[in-house]
Amino acid sequence: MADGSTKLLSSVRGKVVIFAMMQTGCPHCQHFAQQLDMYQKEYGPKGVQVLGVVFDTGAKAGLPHFTEQFARGFPVGYSDETTVMNWLKQPAEQGYFVPIVAFINRRGVVESQHLGDDVLFQDPDTNIRHKLDILLKQPGAAGKPKQ
Repeated sequence: MADGSTKLLSSVRGKVVIFAMMQTGCPHCQHFAQQLDMYQKEYGPKGVQVLGVVFDTGAKAGLPHFTEQFARGFPVGYSDETTVMNWLKQPAEQGYFVPIVAFINRRGVVESQHLGDDVLFQDPDTNIRHKLDILLKQPGAAGKPKQ
């Protein structure tokens, strides 16, 4: 996080997580962060947590401005490209488009991940809402369906 602390994905187990990986200077990422604010406000009370990480070269220095301008409604930290690509199991040398988003179910399992050129981003609002609605109907961390 901006203050140097670490936020683990396991700290939000039991919630459906939208985990967004973005770059501070990317206009698509900036717009996506604003959309994510909307999902956090709307779906947060239903059990969704949006988390973000910026991972470009100037991520640590650019994080305060990025969160102030674009990502006010959910926690955003910073990392480096190697760590993010390793988490995604995506070789950085193959190239990638941002933003990148992963959907994590209530049990902490990554259901899907989508690079910025994925079909999810052709109609992101419809596709993300559809994905969240499906994940919210799945059993919770204890194996019981959430109502």
